[in-house]
Amino acid sequence: MPEHVHVHVPHELAEPGESTTSRERWLEIAAALMLSLATLGIAWSGYQAAKWSGLQARRYTQASTARSLANRAATLGAQDRTQDLLNFNRWLEVYTNGDTQLANLYERRFRAEFRPAFERWLAGDPLSNKDSIPSPLLEKNYKLNDMEKADQLERIGDLRFEQGKQATENADDYVFVTVFFAIVLFFAGISLRFAWLPMRLLIMALGTVILVYGGIRLLSLPTH
Repeated sequence: MPEHVHVHVPHELAEPGESTTSRERWLEIAAALMLSLATLGIAWSGYQAAKWSGLQARRYTQASTARSLANRAATLGAQDRTQDLLNFNRWLEVYTNGDTQLANLYERRFRAEFRPAFERWLAGDPLSNKDSIPSPLLEKNYKLNDMEKADQLERIGDLRFEQGKQATENADDYVFVTVFFAIVLFFAGISLRFAWLPMRLLIMALGTVILVYGGIRLLSLPTH
């Protein structure tokens, strides 16, 4: 006689009404929704953290470059000032000795940036007027382009450095938010393991609170 084979329907293949209640199905949907939102939050936070980290690296590089160029410009400016001072001192020495020809030679060697200040200083009759400015280098119109360029580059370097710091803080904030979404993933996943309804509801409630807090923090952060 042939034996009767009893086929049992696997739990996973059973009809929903046979193994789960309507309330449990809604809890599973809620857990799946939490998992989806937390995953999206992690993906977006990771993307933004990477973007801000890249911006941080660029800004720090720009700050370093600007400061390096500022140092170079400041060095060139100091050399120009030294040259102006030496040429003026030689001119003053031969001029006071009455050697007009040699004085004119030194005057022709004055740099273009120095000449306006020298002419203004000379117009004040400094050799006779005791109240005159003692040196053209102290005149208000005496300016060194390289020094001004150095100051401008220093300001740019400071600005880029501050932008780099802010980018670092933004990247850290996004990484911090990622931790909250990771906790939500843990709570949503572990809630499916509990058959006891009160514990399941408690875990999902905690996950929901953390999800909402993480979402608020995420929306408050600047994007790049």
